Amino acid sequence: MILNVSYTEWVGYLASLALIISFMMKNVNTLRVINSIGAILFVVYGYMLNISWPIIITNGFILMANIYYLTVKRKRI
Repeated sequence: MILNVSYTEWVGYLASLALIISFMMKNVNTLRVINSIGAILFVVYGYMLNISWPIIITNGFILMANIYYLTVKRKRI
């Protein structure tokens, strides 16, 4: 515990902060990279909540979409 807040909550707050920061980016690639970090943190958060499948599945999908657009779509352009 840090400042009377559990480590699980800290991971959730950090994930939320990463997502908020990502949506302030003007560059779409930067947005996707930072958003991916937030999605990874949310997947970890989902596991820390005794495996919360809705959080894990949703953010796993977001992460895969970001990876797709950062890699596969980039090569086609």
